[in-house]
Amino acid sequence: MFQLLFLVIFSEMAVIMVLSFKTPLRKLTLMVLDRVKRGRGPLMVKTVAATIAVVMISSVYSMMMIQKRWIDDGSANPTEQILMVKHLLEATLMGGVLFLALMIDRLHHYIRELRIRRKSMEAIKKQGPEDGKSGGSDKVKALEGEVTILQAKLKQLESDLETKTKEMDAAEANAVALRKQSEGFLLEYDRLLEENQNLRNQLESLEQSPSRSGNKKNT
Repeated sequence: MFQLLFLVIFSEMAVIMVLSFKTPLRKLTLMVLDRVKRGRGPLMVKTVAATIAVVMISSVYSMMMIQKRWIDDGSANPTEQILMVKHLLEATLMGGVLFLALMIDRLHHYIRELRIRRKSMEAIKKQGPEDGKSGGSDKVKALEGEVTILQAKLKQLESDLETKTKEMDAAEANAVALRKQSEGFLLEYDRLLEENQNLRNQLESLEQSPSRSGNKKNT
């Protein structure tokens, strides 16, 4: 079991090293990976990866159970220590296998994408200068059209902003006029209150003057 896992890990490391450098072996490795990813290859790889993941989870669960028994008993016997080391090594190796497999898959994907991009760039460079000029002129015309549309939108926004500014100025002027009108109403109200008070005082003084004259006659 351990020998097989070590063999798989070293093999994956060798594949990663081959993919990292441009050598004749890289082309052969890419061809093999391309064939593996066709047909039933991806299904088989996913099945193996799922099996390894399940076994790794089982090893982790066994380690947790052994650690729980250690906590409950307060001590660990040599057999459980050996099992703990065994499960820990298994989980570590299987996690390394899965991680290196993911690295190989990503490297293959990025190398393939890079090759496709290079081919497309070479195809673009091989096009004639006339195509480039026509394409450049088309792009310039398209950009000019976009600039014209943006300028029209900018003018529309400026006009809308000016309209809104005028409306705000008018509303502010109305508010100032209403404020002044309300202040005038308050002043008029105060004046009327004052006149009302003066009229009341005069009325009271008139009512008191006949009573005073009657008192003088009685004396």
